[in-house]
Parts: sequence; C-alpha cells; structure tokens
Amino acid sequence: MNRRKMLTLLGVSPALLAGANLEAAALKKKEKAPKVASSAAKIEALNPRGTPPAIQLIPMAPRLTTLDGKTIYLISDGFPGADHFLNQVSIWFKKNMPSVNTVYRLKAGGFAADDPALNAEVKAKGNAVIMAIGH
Repeated sequence: MNRRKMLTLLGVSPALLAGANLEAAALKKKEKAPKVASSAAKIEALNPRGTPPAIQLIPMAPRLTTLDGKTIYLISDGFPGADHFLNQVSIWFKKNMPSVNTVYRLKAGGFAADDPALNAEVKAKGNAVIMAIGH
C-alpha cells in the first residue's frame, strides 16, 4: 500500500506532515545561528511632502448694489477671440444698460503674469472687472 493512501485513510494530510518537518528544520537553523545583540537604534523618517505654509484666505470684494453710473473694465489676456467676445459684452451694456461705462484693455503678459499698471488703473478708475481668460 502506498504511504499517501495510508495517511489519507488515517485522516492525516501528507502536506501537514511535510509542513511540520519544515518547521522543525527552521527551528534547528535558528538555534544554530549566532545570536546578534539587538540595538535600540531608532530610524527617523521625514515626510517627503514637507510642511506647506499656512494659506491666507482673502475674501471676495463685496457685490455692487447697482451698476448705474459705474465703470466696468473689460480685460483680455490676449487669447484669440477674447477681444470679439468682450466687444459683444460692451455692445450688450450699451444696449441694455446705457448708464454703465465700459472700458476695454489688453492685459500685458500671459494669464498668470501680473500687470501692475493695469491693476492701478482699475483700482483708481474702475468699479468692476469682466476678464476674458483663454484656455
């Protein structure tokens, strides 16, 4: 009779016996291995994302109660077609709200670039801004 069949008849799995032998062999290897003194060294890891600076929240400007007699700056960042769009906005204001003054300006630089001269003009003479930003 085959050993495997005999163990199966007794209800013992051959894999279980093989596993027990492997565990015993592993224990013998541990006993034979030289013991290494464990040190209490600590490893300190830093977060690779870093610590971002605190964000200062700036609230939006309050809404105007009315546009009558106000000056609205129509500012383009130079994206193709933005000037035509803002021209249509200006025509709409002249037709539907004739008391509103619109001023068209082309912003110097790209979308994210600052234009201090234009910002100063808008702060001094304008009440609101509609800005066409291209994609």
